[in-house]
Amino acid sequence: MLTMVPAPPAQFYLPGQYQPDQSVGHLMNKVLSSILAQADAQLAPYKLTYVQWLPLYKLLRNESQTSAQLARDMTIDPAALTRSLTRLEIKGLIRRARSVQDRRVVQLSLTDAGREVAQHVPSVLADVLNGHLQGFSKAEWTLMLQLLQRMLSNGEALKQRPKKTPRPIDMN
Repeated sequence: MLTMVPAPPAQFYLPGQYQPDQSVGHLMNKVLSSILAQADAQLAPYKLTYVQWLPLYKLLRNESQTSAQLARDMTIDPAALTRSLTRLEIKGLIRRARSVQDRRVVQLSLTDAGREVAQHVPSVLADVLNGHLQGFSKAEWTLMLQLLQRMLSNGEALKQRPKKTPRPIDMN
């Protein structure tokens, strides 16, 4: 029987030699910021920002049905999401209703106007993402997806590892 031995930790980054312009995390963050800024610009006619158009899109796709679930999915502070949802409700794009089974649960749904606006999000995202991928081959795009998925899996595995206890710092 063949058993899988975990690969040793990568040593691409060394503490004394870390350069942000060569950091995968820094570059992914800059790319994401660029994608969100471009999407926000294209969705500006609807007066929507990222924290507003993403909930509409997730509701359109039936990915989230409650405010708590949406906050988890978006990895956003529930209070910040509540403020965003209030703006969407004032604009007439969503409805919030307390669950009859559990009053702590807030159910979310799109209004007809919200559905109409949310239907623009996929084409905007496709346009923005394709713009960022200009010059990439299909093979490069596929490889990038595979590598990012692998990094996500590695990140999940890191959550399971025992935490390293930091050495105390002598402040004297």
